[in-house]
Formats: sequence, C-alpha cells, structure tokens
Amino acid sequence: MKILPLATLALLMLPASVLAQDGPASPPAAVPAGTDNEKVNLVIVYGDDPCPKTAGDELVVCGRKEEKERYRIPEPLRGDPNAPANQAWGQQYKSLEYVGKSGIDSCSPSGIGGFTGCFNQLARNAKAEKQQAKNASWGDLVAAERAKRLSTIDAQSDAIEARVKAEEAAAKKDAPVTAPN
Repeated sequence: MKILPLATLALLMLPASVLAQDGPASPPAAVPAGTDNEKVNLVIVYGDDPCPKTAGDELVVCGRKEEKERYRIPEPLRGDPNAPANQAWGQQYKSLEYVGKSGIDSCSPSGIGGFTGCFNQLARNAKAEKQQAKNASWGDLVAAERAKRLSTIDAQSDAIEARVKAEEAAAKKDAPVTAPN
C-alpha cells in the first residue's frame, strides 16, 4: 500500500467551502502586517525574468529561482518528507514506539478511541515538515524589501528637501527689497 504524502492528506481534509471561494488567496500567515492600506505582492520569478515594478502603495517581493525550476514540481513536494533518510535516529526511534500501537490516542482503525490520536499525529507530522523546510520564509523577504524601500524613501525625501530649500533661498534672494515706512 502506498502512503499518501502529508500535504495530499491535508488538501483532502480541507472543507469544500474553502475551495469554492471566489477571489485571490490571502497572503501567507508568515507575512508581517504593515500598514492597513499596504498591499504586498509575493511573486516567484525564474531565470532572468524581471521582477514586476512597484505601483503606488503596493510592495512587490520577488523570490528568484533558477530557470530549470520553472515547470517542475515545487521542491517541498518532490520527495518523501517521512523517508528514513530525512529523519534523525531519535525520530526513527519514536516511530518504532508506535508500531503495533492501537487503542486510545493511536490513530488506528482498530480499537476503541483509535481515531483520537489522528489530530496529534497530523500536527506532529506538519511540525516536522515545517522544521525541515530549507527555503527562506516570505516574511524575511518582505521585511528586507520593506527596509530597502524605506532607505530609498529617506534618500528621496532628503533630496526633495534640499531642492526646496535651494528654491526658497533663490526666491528670497531675487525678491525686491522694500523700504520701511
């Protein structure tokens, strides 16, 4: 019997109402909240493709991958996260503890209350998969893009302020002098 990957099981468990929603998906929960009216656009670009330009209050964060990755299955879904090669010996030992276990908190189809441990097992596996992920989180990329944007805003505002002061000084210098009455 082939074991379905945990991600597939999680997708099968989603309620149908979530899949029937209209509109774009919300950004990942890892994205830190900025201002209320700030839009964050998370984009993955491949090879030498340009990153889309920012427009207005929209913050564009680009994650760049190699060109050969364009039409491939995403890395986290390629392998078997539960393969023994991906697990530490301590985890393998823990998995041996559950061999033959049935009954309460076992997530086993046999025995009374075997179903009660299924959520615990699902949560443990999800946590293990999350810890094994090696990709940079979108939250880190958004924070870096925000810092880059703020540094350019400060430089631009300093340049504008210097230009306005120069114009005011020139206007003051060219203004006619009036005699006091």
